[in-house]
Amino acid sequence: MNEFLNKLKMLYKGFDYNKYWSSLESLYDPSISKFKRLLCRNYVSRVNRRFCASIAYNPNSRDFNFKSWPILGHGLNGIVIAAGAIIGKDCYISHQVTIGRSRGGAPTLGDNVYIGPGAKIFGDITIGNNVRIGANCVVFQDIPDNATVVLQKPRIIIKDANYEYYTANPDEAKRS
Repeated sequence: MNEFLNKLKMLYKGFDYNKYWSSLESLYDPSISKFKRLLCRNYVSRVNRRFCASIAYNPNSRDFNFKSWPILGHGLNGIVIAAGAIIGKDCYISHQVTIGRSRGGAPTLGDNVYIGPGAKIFGDITIGNNVRIGANCVVFQDIPDNATVVLQKPRIIIKDANYEYYTANPDEAKRS
């Protein structure tokens, strides 16, 4: 009965940060047996699907891409990290962040980097140490140490008075 209750608790327990990262890390450990590696790969895949995340790993590589486990302020919700991306120590990654490959390369993040919600980082670029990347920024060029990246102010586009907006059902959106 006690074993059943422990399994039941695990079903309703939230995200187990330590278990996830140690499982991901063990995929790169050559001393781990094939069976344990299979279990870890299965666990990581299930957690990624549950939280709509994709923390990719390269099974042919023996290098773990994280210098230390990143701080995930909102759990794994929507985080996508491409295989080959290198993440430095003490990085804070918010929800809905994409760190992706472009033109054959993946980004390298320095130590103590903050990435705001919805930020996108693409390509074979280097993000320096102590960098802050604001919410919804799209970064595709190298960023020096101790920099802050923010969006410029929004553009306002004014349309003609007769401009017709596309709608799925034009009868529902008649102008008066």
